[in-house]
Amino acid sequence: MKLPIIFAIDDDPQVLQAIQQDLRKKYRKQYRIIATSSVQEAIDSLPEFKKKGEEVALFLSDQRMPEMTGVEFLMQARKIFPNAKRTLLTAYSDTDAAVRAINEVQLDYYIAKPWDPPEEKLYPVLDDLLDDWQSDYRPAFEGLKLIGYQFSSQSHELKDFLAGNLFPYQWLDIENDAQAQELLDLHGKTRNDLPAVVLEEGAIMTRPTIAELGEKLGLQPKATQSLYDLAIIGAGPAGLAAAVYGGSEGLKTILIDKRAPGGQAGTSSRIENYLGFPNGLSGADLTRRAITQAQRFGVEFLAPQEVISIKPQGLYKHISMADGSEVVARAIVLSTGVAYHKLENESLDKFTGAGVYYGAATTEAYAFRGKPVYVVGGGNSAGQGAMYLSRTASEVFICVRRPDLSETMSQYLIDQIGRTPNITVLGCTEIVEGLGNEQLECLILENMDSHARRKVQAAGLFIFIGTKPFTDWIEMDIIKDAKGFIATGRDLGRYADFKQVWKHDREPYLLETCSAGIFAAGDVRAGAMNRVASAVGEGAMAVSFVHKYLAEN
Repeated sequence: MKLPIIFAIDDDPQVLQAIQQDLRKKYRKQYRIIATSSVQEAIDSLPEFKKKGEEVALFLSDQRMPEMTGVEFLMQARKIFPNAKRTLLTAYSDTDAAVRAINEVQLDYYIAKPWDPPEEKLYPVLDDLLDDWQSDYRPAFEGLKLIGYQFSSQSHELKDFLAGNLFPYQWLDIENDAQAQELLDLHGKTRNDLPAVVLEEGAIMTRPTIAELGEKLGLQPKATQSLYDLAIIGAGPAGLAAAVYGGSEGLKTILIDKRAPGGQAGTSSRIENYLGFPNGLSGADLTRRAITQAQRFGVEFLAPQEVISIKPQGLYKHISMADGSEVVARAIVLSTGVAYHKLENESLDKFTGAGVYYGAATTEAYAFRGKPVYVVGGGNSAGQGAMYLSRTASEVFICVRRPDLSETMSQYLIDQIGRTPNITVLGCTEIVEGLGNEQLECLILENMDSHARRKVQAAGLFIFIGTKPFTDWIEMDIIKDAKGFIATGRDLGRYADFKQVWKHDREPYLLETCSAGIFAAGDVRAGAMNRVASAVGEGAMAVSFVHKYLAEN
């Protein structure tokens, strides 16, 4: 945590050195002591402290200085740090000026020079002032600050990216938070520059792209090696497990993801049926543990980085990225996972990121404190999202096309939902229209049995329906089923074009695609069980087949 500042200024070098020594002797463990003999240097430095999120607890200024008086300096300092305590160092002849300053700048105290001994004439005064300041002091958030409009798709995209990559950040809504406008003014920016990210060192990025922000935050979008034993595309549970096992077993491994680690599981507020965690764990916690474990084994993690194509050339696979770079690997595990289906509804499309969200319950929940929200979907992700939203929303309504949740959701979640008084399940119900001006305000619901429609107030709509695999980008001869999921192993024999693309004496390994040395694991694979534990198992299993493939080539 950053220490609050005691700021001393005096144009006499000997006096400045003396006050600096006395301040450090008493307060250096609790405060950062800064001293300068230049008024202009002091004035120029204060906005920089503010930009970095630092706080000044106390100003201690000499009254007689050539550039301006101590009172004039404190008047300017007060504009930037209005809560700091203000003290003048005065000679006997300056007493009248100090008394006037009590009214002019709300001077807290004046200390006559010399102040020897400080134990009697300095420390008791400053102790009282600092104790008073500490009683009202609330440490500023240390980390990234994201300023934007709550109902903005660009702001939501940045929030989702930061949360997914486990970067602590403070969200500042420009319409409801005075600090947001204060930071914009401090950096000389306007609302046209939003969304903006204030970095921990005080710099500001306006309207950054995901790639620009990721690079600035130290994420690695470029590979460091020319050749890898194993490239894993997609950092969901299956990809993370493959990375841990690949790295731990000595394979030179690279893990690539276009957004953030964890996949859909990473956004889950609570996973309660994962082996070995009787109290459950969040998707973010699982992701953090897995990434740390993989990197400990030397796995290289590229993000945000999007793969756009794979081209096998002999025993090597050339992986092309959206930024024009390339990675070459001897084997690949495809673990790109799935995305939620979009509701095909134009009236809802215009509110995406402005009240309508796909997943994102953990990212946006606090924006809907005390307001009614709706959840669409009957799977575990929808149930976990509803439970999380119930902490802040006034009411949560789960809309499902089936009569109830029994066919699609785990019983433990159904039981939790049943015990939560502000969650209501609306069976045989679908959403037909969204209404609002700049943000979602109301929904039109239709009962699928009676076809009766009704209008309801809705501040937010969170959609968790269906799964669409991230496979559209794969243009090579990878066989997929009718829904786009990747076929592997024995199931490949059911496809007519399998023999046209498989030209090897052996049969494909269990998780191998129709392109030798390219494997699929997790939700992206046809026939996968769509559970975190099974995805982790497939990721580990894929590495065992990678070893077999590499041994024969």
